[in-house]
Amino acid sequence: MVEIELDGQKVEVAEGSMLMHAAEQAGTYIPHFCYHKKLSIAANCRMCLVDVEKMPKPVPACATPVAQGMVVHTKSDKAIKAQQSVMEFLLINHPLDCPICDQGGECQLQDLAVGYGSSGSRYEEEKRVVVPKDVGPLISMEEMTRCIQCTRCVRFGQEIAGQMELGMSNRGEHSEIETFVGATVDSELSGNMIDICPVGALTSKPFRYSARTWELGRRKSVAPHDSTGSNLIVQVKNHRVMRVVPLENEAVNECWIADRDRFSYEALNGTDRLTAPMIKQGGSWKEVDWQTALEYVANGLKQIKDEHGASSIGALVSPHSTLEELTLAGELVRGLGSDNIDYRLRNAEFAAGSEIRWLGLPIAALSKLQRVLVIGSNLRKDHPLFAQRIRQASRHGAQVSALVEQRQDWAMKMHTVLEADATEWTQSLADIAAAVAAQKGVVAPAQGEATEAAKAIAASLLGGERKAVLLGNAAAHHEQAGSLLALAQWIATETGASWGYLTEAANTVGAQLAGARPKSGGLNAGAMTEGGALKAALLFNVEPEFDCAGGSAAVASLNQAQMVVTFSPFKTNLAFSDVLLPISPFTETSGTFVNAEGRAQSFHAVVRPLADTRPGWKVLRVLGSLLQLSGFSAETSQEVMGTLPLNRSGDSATVDAARLNNRTDAAIVVAKARTKPVTASIYQLDSLVRRAPALQATADARAAKPSQEVSA
Repeated sequence: MVEIELDGQKVEVAEGSMLMHAAEQAGTYIPHFCYHKKLSIAANCRMCLVDVEKMPKPVPACATPVAQGMVVHTKSDKAIKAQQSVMEFLLINHPLDCPICDQGGECQLQDLAVGYGSSGSRYEEEKRVVVPKDVGPLISMEEMTRCIQCTRCVRFGQEIAGQMELGMSNRGEHSEIETFVGATVDSELSGNMIDICPVGALTSKPFRYSARTWELGRRKSVAPHDSTGSNLIVQVKNHRVMRVVPLENEAVNECWIADRDRFSYEALNGTDRLTAPMIKQGGSWKEVDWQTALEYVANGLKQIKDEHGASSIGALVSPHSTLEELTLAGELVRGLGSDNIDYRLRNAEFAAGSEIRWLGLPIAALSKLQRVLVIGSNLRKDHPLFAQRIRQASRHGAQVSALVEQRQDWAMKMHTVLEADATEWTQSLADIAAAVAAQKGVVAPAQGEATEAAKAIAASLLGGERKAVLLGNAAAHHEQAGSLLALAQWIATETGASWGYLTEAANTVGAQLAGARPKSGGLNAGAMTEGGALKAALLFNVEPEFDCAGGSAAVASLNQAQMVVTFSPFKTNLAFSDVLLPISPFTETSGTFVNAEGRAQSFHAVVRPLADTRPGWKVLRVLGSLLQLSGFSAETSQEVMGTLPLNRSGDSATVDAARLNNRTDAAIVVAKARTKPVTASIYQLDSLVRRAPALQATADARAAKPSQEVSA
């Protein structure tokens, strides 16, 4: 530790720290633009100049290392005059367009200009103008004249997103940030550049000129897409979601969010919203009131149960639904006497058991891993923030290996990539296991050949200390998912690694906790969508064409049912549904998502429900009451959540560690699978991203098929 004096206060900081770190530790604010705690130090802006005794000139706090006995003044006349001089230079070319700038009201330059700027400029020469640039549907670079060349966006791309999409060209007054050769910004994390831009040079294209920041109300929420459970600030005006930005949570999403978390809100305000219950009569859709719709559903379920038995009724529920909705959906189906409920819509194998499959380690631990093996995942697109954490580990020397069907650009240094047809993944894992067994002198769990790639992966996993074997979406949906897990478990155990699933959706872990899968012989999702197995189908946030492994075959099967009830915020499943019930998206209801590490995060509605839309858990509660089922008396979503086995501590809750269990006793069968696993591309994952215009205009969306992706 090094002790320095900062504005008369003694401060102890770690050796190698910068003066800016010492100031942060002491609670002293030093004005800055280019410095960001998550990025490397560039010392571009010089706004953080401070006065250090025995140094002839002011020095930048962000790039000056501490030294024993150093005496620093951040508010001396020398320091203040230096900062004011820097501000004068920064404002020389800056346009006076604060009244129309989207950054107005939350602009770092605007705030600091009040304290360090002057009332007039001495600069009389011609000001520079930077030509606007089109870099895609998400980020606006129309006013790059505002740019102060802090290079935060450039460093973010290189260090966090893993690809240098922006860079600085030219020198002096001709310097400008651009993509070069007319390229677009296509990173799945690109929206974070908007947040870290300290001026209004990079702004949100979908939000552009929609509202002033001081008009917006701010509400906390949780992202409803992948299993990170990113914390959000949803900004609203006149009961309409206008913008979504990250809420910092170091243990979960740090200060970043993925683009689908940021821009999917566009779907909430789209023309596709379902605003009133609808019943199909004579082939035409008719809007009705809630009482009529729910009585129609209740009577239909009773009639089908009487005629065909309770086992003819089933529910397909989305793992993007809330914990409360999944819990009540299960109670409704089981209250009718059926066990046909499942959230595993894209799975090909449906193992029995009550274990809750999870990540196997805390999310924050991903950043500190030294060895990683990822099986069956396009990590960067399936789990952008998990990929970002593993990328940071890689930057610090971690060895990242993968077993995938096709090599993808993960924007990080890869140790070994084993490419194999998805139907042969069990053999590929058996080869890795054989290589581990050979190097350790133990018996392999299955017959395999220690290929060069397998040996390299085995050697990597046998080194280092903090290790993980992670199964992706394609591995979870695989026809031989049980064997893949068993082989991963053996490899992890022999190499001293943790093992687990990256988990597909916002509430995959929560769906298991809520019991949204058959318990005692009920039909699984695959069986329910084959051969017209159901007479009555309840589809909760599910669009079978896109969400189910069978796709069009699932639609054909459901088309044979006597009654199909769709619970959705959108007008969907029109061809085969008999009833549409408008339920609230995550912004219009309270609820809970359980992320991949088992962290339960509750949230409240940020706007009131649109028109006659109602929270899904309330719709299920009323329907259960109409069916005269027990367990449907809860008045709040918190009451529903209170019935679940969670460890609660203050405002936080987690799944009991004893229930989080990735261990398996499944037999290892090494054989070629008949089919490939079905996964969703980044902007086809759920109904919200599928309806967000800006996301659908991205390069990733254009490159994907309009229906289910068959990939690794």
